[in-house]
Amino acid sequence: MNEQWGMWSDRAGWVLAALILGFAGADALYLGHFSVWTLGCRLVWALSLVASSVLIRRSPPFRARLLSDLNAAIWSVCILGICLETGGLGSPYFLLVPVLPVAIAFMYRNSQRASLMSGGVGCVGTVGFVWWAEYGLIQALTWVSIVVAITLYARFFAERFHQVQQSEERARLERARLESLEALALSEHRRTQSEKLAIVGRLASGVAHEINNPLAYVGSNVDFVRDELRSAEAPSREELLEVLEETRAGLQHIRRIVADLKGFARMDAEEPTECALADVVADAVKLASLRLKHVAWLRVDVPVALPEIFVVRQRLVQVVINLLVNAGDALEAHQVENGEVRVTGQSDGSQVVLLVEDNGPGFAPHVLPRLFEAFFTTKGPDKGTGLGLNLSRELVEQFGGVLSADNRPEGGARLRLEFPARRADSSPSSLPENEERDAA
Repeated sequence: MNEQWGMWSDRAGWVLAALILGFAGADALYLGHFSVWTLGCRLVWALSLVASSVLIRRSPPFRARLLSDLNAAIWSVCILGICLETGGLGSPYFLLVPVLPVAIAFMYRNSQRASLMSGGVGCVGTVGFVWWAEYGLIQALTWVSIVVAITLYARFFAERFHQVQQSEERARLERARLESLEALALSEHRRTQSEKLAIVGRLASGVAHEINNPLAYVGSNVDFVRDELRSAEAPSREELLEVLEETRAGLQHIRRIVADLKGFARMDAEEPTECALADVVADAVKLASLRLKHVAWLRVDVPVALPEIFVVRQRLVQVVINLLVNAGDALEAHQVENGEVRVTGQSDGSQVVLLVEDNGPGFAPHVLPRLFEAFFTTKGPDKGTGLGLNLSRELVEQFGGVLSADNRPEGGARLRLEFPARRADSSPSSLPENEERDAA
C-alpha cells in the first residue's frame, strides 16, 4: 500500500462521499426543484473520492501522481458544474473553487501538480463565469487573481507544513534510534557483566582453595599466639613477631585475591585507552592461575616492550581470562597429563599478536566452524553458557582486532588475537629478551 500519496483512509473516503451526495437535497432547496445535473456532478465527485481513497494509496508512486492530478481536475470540474447550475459566480458553492486547491494541497502533499491542477481548472472556470456574466475586465482580473493567489498560498503553506512534519518525523526517528542504541549498549554491558560473573563462578573452586590455605595458617597462628599468652611462661618476642608477620602475609594474600575479583567483576564503563599487552596478560594471569594451578603449567612469554594497543583494558582482561579458563577446562575434561597452557605475545611492527595455546586434544572438525556462534558449547550446563567466545570475539572486534581459532600442527588448540599497534616505529629487533614465568 502506497500511503504517501493519500492521507484519507478508506472509511474517511466513504464518509466524505456520503456527505457530498447528501448535499444534493440542499441543491434542490436552493434551486426550488430537483436537478439531475447537480446530482450527476455530485455522483462523479463522490465516486472519484472513493476510488482515490483506495487506488492512490495502493499504486506505485508514478501512477499515484497521475491519479492525484486526475482527481484534482475531476473534483474542480464537478464543483464548477454545480456552480454553473446554481448561479455561477453568485452560487453559494463558488467559495469551494478557491478553497479546493487548499484542501488538495494538504491531501496530496507530495504531489505539487495536484493543487496547481485544481487551481488551473478553477481559474479557467472563473474566467468562463466572468465572461458568461459579462463582468468587466477589472472584475474578471479580481476573481482570477483571488483564485490564483489562494492556489499559490495553499501550495506554499502545504509545503511548509509538510517540511515541519518531515522534521518532526526525522527528530522522532532520531530519538528512537538513540534510545535503541542506548538500550543496545545497556544490554551489551549487562551481557558482558553476566559473562564476567560466569567466569568468576568457574574460578570459584580455585579461589576457595587459594583463600582457604592462608586462612588455615592464619587461624593456626592466632591459636598459637593465644596459647602462648595463656601459658605461664613469658612468650618469646621474636617468635611472636615472626608468627604475626606470617599472619599479616596471609591476610594480604587474601585481600589481594578479593581485590582482583572485585576489580574484574565491577560494572565500571571504561573508555578505550593505550595500554601494554603485558599488563593486560598479567592482570588476567592473576585470576586465571587460580583455575589452572592444579590443572596445567601456565607459561607466559609476553615482552613488556611490545607496542601499545588501544583497548578497554578491563574488557580485554576478561577476554584473556576466558581463553585461559577454556583451555584449563579442555585439559581437565580430557585428563591431559602434563597439561600446559602457553601465552605468547609478538609483534611485526604494525600488528600485536597474542597466542593462547594448550597441548590438549584441540578442536574437533565439526566444532571449529561453529566455535564463535552464540549459545554453542561442547560443555555441560554447569561448565559454560555458550556465550564466552562469541562475546570475546565481539569485544576484540570493538577494539579493531581479530580473534580466530585453529589447531596447532603438533596438537592442541590455538586462539589468536591480533590488534593494530599504536607505535609504527616498533620492531621485533628492538624488543628485549623475553621473560618467562611459570605457574604450577
